[in-house]
Amino acid sequence: METQLTKLLNIKYPIIQAPMFLVSNVAMVKEAMYGGIAGCIPALNYRTLDELRVALRELKAAKPEGGSFGFNLIVNKSNIKYKGQLEVICEEGCDFIITSLGSPEETIKQSHKVGIKVFCDVTDLKFAQKVESLGGDAIIAVNNEAGGHRGKLTPEALIKELTANCSIPVISAGGVGCKADIDEMLSYGAEGVSVGSPFIASVEAGVTEEYKQACVEYGADDIIMTERISGTPCTVINTPYVQKIGTKQTWLESVLNKNKKLKKWVKMVRFSIGMNATKNAATKATYKTVWVAGPSIEHTDKILPTKDIIRRLVS
Repeated sequence: METQLTKLLNIKYPIIQAPMFLVSNVAMVKEAMYGGIAGCIPALNYRTLDELRVALRELKAAKPEGGSFGFNLIVNKSNIKYKGQLEVICEEGCDFIITSLGSPEETIKQSHKVGIKVFCDVTDLKFAQKVESLGGDAIIAVNNEAGGHRGKLTPEALIKELTANCSIPVISAGGVGCKADIDEMLSYGAEGVSVGSPFIASVEAGVTEEYKQACVEYGADDIIMTERISGTPCTVINTPYVQKIGTKQTWLESVLNKNKKLKKWVKMVRFSIGMNATKNAATKATYKTVWVAGPSIEHTDKILPTKDIIRRLVS
């Protein structure tokens, strides 16, 4: 399964274990590397820069020959930790960074100085071409089957549009739960895939057994969009609690979001509230369950070690 992605990251299979808030951790990424794929963790999973530094050093020490790991950075103003996180990552080193929700310009500039590759989340051609013009190493094409914050285009439409108009590798994100899905994305022109939701129900995932079991019991038809987490539409499992609270932003938030001066601050407050709700659902057994996932949980029928999930994806 040699592609431009396997060559870029020196991995056996063209798969990135996608960064997932509170789900991804060092244990998962180690198993990803041992299984021949790349692993990635959101920098926001760590409360302090010292904790982030410890994780970087642990992964470097455990990295096998041919293994590859990276970190995800939220690069917009809502992440006040961004500059410090980027500095620590560049100081300690890793193989790649995935940027989300903002301009990757500074990340690309600083990362390339120390030999770190930068892949950037995009949902359309305009931003993909901007990423290429800034020197990004690859595009993460987030389609309408992705978990969390997803795009609007189908995998086929997005991949074909980007590959026809960009010269850097396109990595498809969303809608992959088995090998047939990977083969399909590669047939459209992708050089690899980013896979998240199937790994939520892994033994190593840092979330509750209830969250993992929900990914087993629910399927693609149970995934819905909500504005109640970050203010931006996000996919979650349609639990009784989600049904109770609804999926639309409140009337007050809707009004404030139309005010140009207040819009940014409203989004920051909603993001903070939503992240706390997601953290509680992921780390505590509670009836207030807001579990982020994508439709590819359709292929999840039991909680498995990461290595077995990788085996299912490649065979």
